[in-house]
Amino acid sequence: MKYIFMFLIKFYQKAISPFTPSTCRFYPTCSAYSLEAFQKFGVIKGAYLSIKRISKCHPFHPGGVDYVPEKIESPLKRRYKRKK
Repeated sequence: MKYIFMFLIKFYQKAISPFTPSTCRFYPTCSAYSLEAFQKFGVIKGAYLSIKRISKCHPFHPGGVDYVPEKIESPLKRRYKRKK
């Protein structure tokens, strides 16, 4: 499922984005941010982070550098891996 969303984002980047003016107020762009979020976190959290980021794109938000958060492994997963 995440590959479908990643394909749609890449399609947007290559087919639609070149014909629109560059007005992004963030670095990396929202499409690059969304692509990285889907790669790191999958569909559910990737979609949540993408929607959260796109909702900040308005004239009253200052913009700036906004990277995808690092994936933090839960303590339960770490404990399980050590027992193996």
